[in-house]
Amino acid sequence: MVYGAIEAGGTKFVVAVGDEKGNIIKRETYITTEPAETMQQVIQFFKQYESDLKAIGIGSFGPIDIRKDSKTYGYITHTPKLAWRNYNIVGALKNEFHVPMGFTTDVNAAALGEVKLGAAKGLDSCIYVTIGTGIGGGAVVRGEILEGFSHPEMGHIMVKRHKHDRFTGNCPSHDDCLEGLAAGGAIEKRFGKKSALLADNEEVWNLEAHYLAQAVMNYTLTLSPERIVLGGGVMKQRQLFPLIRQKLKGLMNQYVQLPPLDEYIVPPMLEDDAGITGCVILAVQTYEKEQ
Repeated sequence: MVYGAIEAGGTKFVVAVGDEKGNIIKRETYITTEPAETMQQVIQFFKQYESDLKAIGIGSFGPIDIRKDSKTYGYITHTPKLAWRNYNIVGALKNEFHVPMGFTTDVNAAALGEVKLGAAKGLDSCIYVTIGTGIGGGAVVRGEILEGFSHPEMGHIMVKRHKHDRFTGNCPSHDDCLEGLAAGGAIEKRFGKKSALLADNEEVWNLEAHYLAQAVMNYTLTLSPERIVLGGGVMKQRQLFPLIRQKLKGLMNQYVQLPPLDEYIVPPMLEDDAGITGCVILAVQTYEKEQ
């Protein structure tokens, strides 16, 4: 028995099969192009395992429709990637494979991976936030992905602008949201270089920590997770972690008794495998629920 996993990203698709413990057995990566081309590669990969395939877990870039009573359940909806807008990714797979399918966001899948096998292993709850070109977040509570009428959009919470920040923002929908002020795209547009080339610029990281600490405070006060995992390309600048912890402590002002901050705000243990690992686990959970 194997479980299929698809981490569908705007830049690349990672596909894999794994076992019931979430271990990856085989994986491949495809560049995200047109749906017909990319999905054909995905389908051909799983055809190799069709007789042993028990379920597929899909963690997709979004927005997506997760409401099972909706006519557009399983669709990637109003995405900026125009070729994929209103694309029925679950339907395309169900046409080929008659197995249970779990469908969530890529960041929800990463949160599931980290709470089951990564930096939050052994805990009942965590939040995973990726700070890359954009910002997205997912949550797991009592071992289950947190969803409501839709999925969380943690990258678009409003944050208080730094008094010296004159940058207009990089989000087309909101002037002062977290993604518009603190994502990798915002850093590059504000400072004229990609974040990886600004490692020694203290101004960049103090400003970044100003916004990310506010986000962590809001997530903490809203959901009180046992751990917050910060991943993505921007967070590979590890000097950010102590800055965020320090600023969070000041913002909280002892209002909440926080866990030890070096254990509470951490990098992903699974690194870039958090999403695909979470997709395998989602497939396992989906299969078990339908038995």
